[in-house]
Amino acid sequence: MALAGLKVIEIAGLAPAPFAGKVLADFGADVVRVDRSTSTMNLDVLAQNKRSIALNLKSPAGIEALIRLCEKADVVIEPFRPGVMERLGLGPEVLLKRNPRLIYARMTGFGQEGHYAKMAGHDINYLAISGVLNERSKSGKGQVVDAAMINGVNYLGSFVYNMNKAGALFQTPAGTGQLDGGAHFYDTYKTKDGLFMAVGAIEVEFYKLLLKGLELDEERDKLPEQTDSSNWPKMKALFTKIFLGKTQAEWIKIFDLTDACVTPVLDYYSMPTPTPAPRLLRTPAKASASNEGSDVFLEVGGHSKDILAEAGFSEVEIRDLVAKKAVAGAGLEKSSL
Repeated sequence: MALAGLKVIEIAGLAPAPFAGKVLADFGADVVRVDRSTSTMNLDVLAQNKRSIALNLKSPAGIEALIRLCEKADVVIEPFRPGVMERLGLGPEVLLKRNPRLIYARMTGFGQEGHYAKMAGHDINYLAISGVLNERSKSGKGQVVDAAMINGVNYLGSFVYNMNKAGALFQTPAGTGQLDGGAHFYDTYKTKDGLFMAVGAIEVEFYKLLLKGLELDEERDKLPEQTDSSNWPKMKALFTKIFLGKTQAEWIKIFDLTDACVTPVLDYYSMPTPTPAPRLLRTPAKASASNEGSDVFLEVGGHSKDILAEAGFSEVEIRDLVAKKAVAGAGLEKSSL
């Protein structure tokens, strides 16, 4: 597999960091999730192809154990707000001193510095506020990768930003433009059975196919020019009425495999099972065995003993960590080490 042999330490956290770890694991990396030894609940549903070690990061012995694990790792992924890892004694200056080749990947909402740096947030906040990695094989040195979600949203918006700067997009009030809900040919429409279809027929040739599927004729029905925004509200009302006349399945049959750019809006129950991306022909990723029920969860500390042993901890050292309550895991306390 493409990332076979890559060792990754993932500090347990919420969705973005676990997803990054899942991508690496799906492509063959050995991803070890560091859980809290006191954790009684596991909410991570992105744990496929990973292993878990449960450490007490409030214990000096637990901190040192994690540092030793990082000494033999290629990548560490941390999901906390700015300053948390430093307060634990696990900041970049500590880990990179022990392992200069380590890639230290940080995941925050608003970045390490700035007005909102220490504030909690979710997707909608990052969207509201928004306006990589050099391979160490070239230099022999690792580095800090600071990935803030607000910066990611901003970066993904490069196309929109540059188009808007050039005067090609969003020169009208919000909700009245071509791509933000104003145009009748770029929106979603409710169907007879309460489901939805998405329409994205921007180009002229695609728009003509859209009209054909809706059984409309520009000349016969005296339709206005596609780009005449003054008539967009009227056209949107017409499209709304027409789409309500058929079920989603009927519209799928009409538009399927055409270039009209009309597709169904899938719900969580009908969407395809998520698979690793991108697809590699020679070294494909390993698909998750199951995405249902308890199989999506990873037992907290289920691999603690094996992970420590692989990192070079002796039986005496492991027993000492257990005694100090620096590590936990299924069977460790009763283990005959």
